[in-house]
Amino acid sequence: MNTENAEFLKKSLLNLGFGESLNGDLEKQIGAKSPEFDLQTRHEFNQKTIDYTLHFKAGNDHEMYFFNKYDANIPHQNDPAKDLKQSFYINKGSGITAKEAFNLMEGRSVHKQLYNLEGQKYQAWVALDKDNLNDKGNMKLKHYHENYGFDVKKVISGVGIKEMENPQSQENLLRSLKKGNVQQITVTADGKDTKYFIAANPQFKTIDLYDDSMKKIKREALLEPESKINKKSQSEQAKEDLPVKKQTRKKGLGV
Repeated sequence: MNTENAEFLKKSLLNLGFGESLNGDLEKQIGAKSPEFDLQTRHEFNQKTIDYTLHFKAGNDHEMYFFNKYDANIPHQNDPAKDLKQSFYINKGSGITAKEAFNLMEGRSVHKQLYNLEGQKYQAWVALDKDNLNDKGNMKLKHYHENYGFDVKKVISGVGIKEMENPQSQENLLRSLKKGNVQQITVTADGKDTKYFIAANPQFKTIDLYDDSMKKIKREALLEPESKINKKSQSEQAKEDLPVKKQTRKKGLGV
């Protein structure tokens, strides 16, 4: 067995969110010099099950193995016709993680570092396009590049989110949103704390907003108060900026 190759694959599985539970089967298959093999695992997120099939293939000399893609499936036991399936491709041990795959298949967006055809790095939000399939039935990716103009930090700043007040909690919140998670937040208004859940929505340059029961509600419930305050302050400022009119007193006419 090529120990260095095996360790690289194990590290890739760990970094991609598949943990270490597959390491034993991985070593067994590599030791048997199987020309290609699959490993299967199951995760649960948000009380939903997602199944993964990871595909490995040997190089020409069977000394090097490559992990180039995995298939993900979100089953619907009561209605298999609603099962969601998608293949995700791995490039040199990096790519869409197991949790990010779940989030994408749930209809959310993920912020990733990608590479163009020249091998240059760039940042972009990606989402699955359910209306645009390739010849294998795989959903194509929609990309929202940096110049698209979506900045999730700007969108949620200044609206009373407690997690944005502390540098560490702010960093954790933004990192979670960029992974495509639905993240709980606490909003303080009129001395009262209210729990919401939010998810990034780069397509419309905003966020999706949910109540504490995960029911989707109008995002204006969170974002509009700031705009009203801004409009009010702008209006008041405009009044303050108006030149002060001098009052003149009319002189009485003598009789």
